[in-house]
Parts: sequence; C-alpha cells; structure tokens
Amino acid sequence: MTGNHKDKSITRRRAIAVTGGTVAAGGLAVAGYQAAFADTGTTATDAAATATTTASESAGSCMTLMSSVTEGPYYLDNALVRKDITEGKSGVPLTLRLTVVDATDGCTPVAGAAVEIWHCDAWGYYSGYTTANPGGSAPAESEDGSTADDNTYLRGYQIANANGVVKFETIFPGWYTPRTCHIHLKVHTGGQKEDGTYEGGKVNYTGQLFFADDIAEQIFTLEPYSKHSGSYTTLDNDMVYDGGGASSGLLTLKAVHKKDPSKGYKGFLTLGVDPDAENTGAGSGGGGGGGGEGGTPPSGAPTGTPPSDTPSASASASS
Repeated sequence: MTGNHKDKSITRRRAIAVTGGTVAAGGLAVAGYQAAFADTGTTATDAAATATTTASESAGSCMTLMSSVTEGPYYLDNALVRKDITEGKSGVPLTLRLTVVDATDGCTPVAGAAVEIWHCDAWGYYSGYTTANPGGSAPAESEDGSTADDNTYLRGYQIANANGVVKFETIFPGWYTPRTCHIHLKVHTGGQKEDGTYEGGKVNYTGQLFFADDIAEQIFTLEPYSKHSGSYTTLDNDMVYDGGGASSGLLTLKAVHKKDPSKGYKGFLTLGVDPDAENTGAGSGGGGGGGGEGGTPPSGAPTGTPPSDTPSASASASS
C-alpha cells in the first residue's frame, strides 16, 4: 500500500498532549510476561507519567478533542471487562496506560469511563475473524499453538479509576495488508459492568492507537512476528494515520529493557473526550474514506466473514 488516503472533508479535532514518563529499568531480572506485567501499584513510570500529564495540562496544552476515526469491520460487541486480554497469545508484552480526561472541562479525569480496545495478533488475525487473510505470507492462525478463545482474544474493557486511568496487559499487535500496526479503542460512559462485560451508556470516542515505525519494525523481526512476511505499511503510507502525533493516537513507548525489545514495552496516551458527545465510529467514514476504508476490504486485505451477531462490515471502515 503506498500513499496516504485521507478524508479531507472530515474536520480534524486537535488533541491533548501525550503523557510521557521514564521507565524505571532497575535491572529487570525476571523474563517474559510475568516480569513485564507485574502490577506493583504506583510505579516510578506511573508517577512520572501522571506528573507529565499534570504539567502539560497546567501549561494549557489540553486543547480540544482527539481525532476520531471509524471502528472498522472487525469490531465485536460484548468484550470482557479485564486487564489482561492476551489469553495466551504469543508476542512481545505490551502494557498500556491510558488516561481519559474531559477536554471540555479543563481536562478533568473522567472517572468510571469504560475504555475498550481490540487488535490483531502477531500474525495479523483478529478474534472472530480467524480465517481472514492478513496478506503477505503467514501461517494459519490455528498454528500459533495458543489456547485462546477465537471469539475473545485481544479484546477487552477496563473501567477508569478516580484519576481517569486504565491499564491493559496485552501483546504488541502484528500487521496486515494494507494497514500499519495499530490498536482500536472506544471510550464509553454512562453504562455499567454486567455479566462480565459493559452494558448501556454511549460511545463518546472511537479511535486508533499507533506505534513508531522504528519500534514496530524491530519487533517484527522477532518470533512469532517474523513468521509473517510481506510488505509492511509505515505510518506515512497508512490510510488512517494522518501524521498528527498524539492527537491522532500515536503512543509514547518506553522499553522495559532498552537492549532487549523482546522484554516488552509500556505505552502511554491521554485521551481527551467530550462525555456528552456520541461517536460510535460506525459508518462515519472518518479517518480516511478511500482505498480499503470502506466495508469491502481491498485485494490483499483480510477477507474473513464476520460472525452473524456482529455489525455489518459495510457500515464501517477498514480495521
């Protein structure tokens, strides 16, 4: 995929500054998910990120709202409320720390907001669409050897605490033709946790999270990502990412171990939303309307058939 495909008729909203923070490297001795996902309360990283956010907001960098895009054809309703969404899927550990604030009220935290994320696995497959072709050359999704539920892996909700913060434990997403590496998300308010999922309320924001090319391309040389070969789409050539940095969902990433990317990353972003607005992302055409962003994926893109209980792909844009 070459060239950008942007819907210039969509009014882009300016976004608040991304949170930062330095990771306390501290000689991480334990390898694998347990080390990268250890939950030890308020860490040095969390404290630094919070301090950076507070300083940025005080400086008046909280502008208006995040840029919204469409939800994509691979959305499934009724994701589980949980912090760890991996379900045993292999990949480089990724811990996300997202802060939801009200951009219409001085960037005050939106406590109780439900943040929902979903993304593909290391080879480009989405749960619920496991027969879809990720483009290039990749093993069949069933060959990854995990015990993940084909309808729920790498999907989930978290409810924001009093500071508007949610945390997820997942893996670094893979890629598929013609998209760059990304994570989808929605911010919901007004609903409640029920039967293990989130019910009611409304969607205030629909967007995507993105990753710096140099980090993504380094990750994709590692197992199991390296088993998926083909032409990777960089940020500049992605049909959704518009070059707006944090305003368009670009994460700040910190390596758990600078010399060993396989140990994982921590990602930070502050999401400025309007709790009174509604933006489901379905059928809006935002975030680039052409070449593969419609309901029918272009040649080479995933072509799996959505489950019967999901929204029609024709009502949304490319995942």
